[in-house]
Amino acid sequence: MSRNFMRSRQSGSALVVGIFIITVMFVLTAALIRVLGDADDNVNLEVWGTRALLAANSGADAALAQLFPPGGSAATDCSAVGTSWTPPNQPGFSGCSISVGCNLITVNFNGDTLHQFTLSSNAVCEAGQCSGGAGGTSNCLRVNRMVEVQARVD
Repeated sequence: MSRNFMRSRQSGSALVVGIFIITVMFVLTAALIRVLGDADDNVNLEVWGTRALLAANSGADAALAQLFPPGGSAATDCSAVGTSWTPPNQPGFSGCSISVGCNLITVNFNGDTLHQFTLSSNAVCEAGQCSGGAGGTSNCLRVNRMVEVQARVD
């Protein structure tokens, strides 16, 4: 008689253990899905950040080419540099806008005049629906990178 009594007391424990295991597996699966989603977002940010950095580098290169034209004489002021640079119509530049700035410091030292230019290139690359309004959507990805270059003319 004691055998039958023991079976009846343990008959529901397998159900409780099964529900516990299913719950734990569900929580682990949900956490893994979230980690994979975050990793995907980080890869997108890394790619767009690299695109913005290279676009800013290209803007600085274009400004340097305006200051120091090939086969021409070097500029003595910032008037040769525009405030923005329009990138070529290439897939790597799509969604990117580049603004360029120039600052000139002129120094007279021992009878020599030195012109030091500080060029800044700021690239903003965006994808999705970035309307700029207060009610922004979650479909917007915007990355900003800035490059500063210094050049001197003796």
